[in-house]
Amino acid sequence: MRKSTRIIAGALIGALLAGCTTDPYTGEQKVSKTLGGAGIGALAGAGLGLLAGGNDRRNALIGAGIGALAGGAVGGYMDRQEAELRAQLQGTGVSVTRIGDQIVLNMPSNITFATDQDAVKAGFYPTLNSVALVLKRFNQTTVDVYGFTDSTGGAQHNLDLSQRRALSVANYLSGQGVDPRRFAVTGFGADRPVASNATEAGRAQNRRVEIQLSPIRQS
Repeated sequence: MRKSTRIIAGALIGALLAGCTTDPYTGEQKVSKTLGGAGIGALAGAGLGLLAGGNDRRNALIGAGIGALAGGAVGGYMDRQEAELRAQLQGTGVSVTRIGDQIVLNMPSNITFATDQDAVKAGFYPTLNSVALVLKRFNQTTVDVYGFTDSTGGAQHNLDLSQRRALSVANYLSGQGVDPRRFAVTGFGADRPVASNATEAGRAQNRRVEIQLSPIRQS
């Protein structure tokens, strides 16, 4: 059984934004732990993430007036988005990878989160602001946010932490004006490592948040 939790995040992010508080010292928006935990638990328990497939999200966005891309236009659209992301994220520590017509942003946890925490570091805000600018300009894509941990600690703790971290990134981007209906959030815990968990260097690579951008295609 795959140890992951998936949430189609539009409604949840809206609820979490309503439950945010602002840290008076840093200006950082924080989600109430009670609200965040209850929201994630309720949606995961209902299995909404498993029931709401990619076509549901695509159809909802098209119904909201976001145009779909014709087959011949997809490659050029994603090329332009990739080029802008590379320009915006150069030197930030975030890698940009093109896989076919998808773009993957890899955000190592050492620059995004403090150890065992799920609040985005204030120093990472400018990088996420740059991502948000591009996402708003190129709005004909869905945004999947994936959270991963290393294998240190309990499986349930890692799964929950990966989910909360992915949700924090999606929540922040939504707060910068990216349409929350574009998001889906998935926590994988220690599943899907990209390096060996036997070394600290490998574990550091496995602790990450990835953002996958996919074109909204015409049917």
